[in-house]
Amino acid sequence: MQREKIMQTLCNIVEQSTVEPIDIENITEDTTIGELGFDSLSVLDLVYDMQQAFGLDFEVQELVTINAVGELIDFLEEEMKG
Repeated sequence: MQREKIMQTLCNIVEQSTVEPIDIENITEDTTIGELGFDSLSVLDLVYDMQQAFGLDFEVQELVTINAVGELIDFLEEEMKG
């Protein structure tokens, strides 16, 4: 899957999953996960939604070191490679 498509899918997931409204047009690869407005419970929904959207199965703990959207895209690309 192309990086742009991953970003588009992530933005759609974020828009549906975030606790607070967010302008997805302003999300870049440098946007931090904290800036997306997720709390500890909603981030679990985000993980589940990502797993469903990308057909992946991974543990939440694997995302602990991820700080920015670009890092999340890198992670998803690696997971999709298998």
